[in-house]
Amino acid sequence: MRLLSTKIVSSHFKDELIKIGISIIEHPIIKIDPLYIKIDHVRSILIFTSQNAVKIVFESSEIVKKIKNKNCFCVGQKTKLLLNKKGINVIKMFESAADLARFLVKNHKKDSFSFFCGRQRRSEIETSLNKCKMDLNIHEVYKTTYTSKYFENFFDGILFFSPSAVSSYFTKNTWPESAHGFCIGSSTSKTLSKFTSNFSTAKNPTENQLLNIIHKYYVEK
Repeated sequence: MRLLSTKIVSSHFKDELIKIGISIIEHPIIKIDPLYIKIDHVRSILIFTSQNAVKIVFESSEIVKKIKNKNCFCVGQKTKLLLNKKGINVIKMFESAADLARFLVKNHKKDSFSFFCGRQRRSEIETSLNKCKMDLNIHEVYKTTYTSKYFENFFDGILFFSPSAVSSYFTKNTWPESAHGFCIGSSTSKTLSKFTSNFSTAKNPTENQLLNIIHKYYVEK
């Protein structure tokens, strides 16, 4: 049994797969490029929906000075842990941008927000907040470049860690008829569902949850 991972995974992840007789080939198919921008003013509450945005923001000492005492909403457990590590107080973490958008519209209409994000992103937050005429400032701090290639060899399964990775894969490939997809979260699986219905989705966006659904599909079925 052989899987393709569309990003580099941890040694622990690979070791756990080896235990159940699965080998894995790693080939990152997206590239994150920083967009160095000047930010004059930061709103009262921060929004982060990815670790990439957090990492790039904290490369700029000027931006860090402006956000260090701000509160934050975020998407994803890993994003929350990274923000906490950087000293940013996370008010509440959500599993998806859509869930966060609904919460803000319902509970924070009078607040102002600075959304640090990528150039390619899901539209739920800005669409929902703009529709309600809420105060939202968008800061695009990185862009995603597709770096997929045509994969000649067959894989029994393919691991996707973001909607962008799904889109990148299909710029060069079609879906192998008998392959099974494994998605790190709901937004990723929603994108993959445009191409195939043959996939499983981790309940939470972590490597351990991804291991669980791989084990369930290949070992427990």
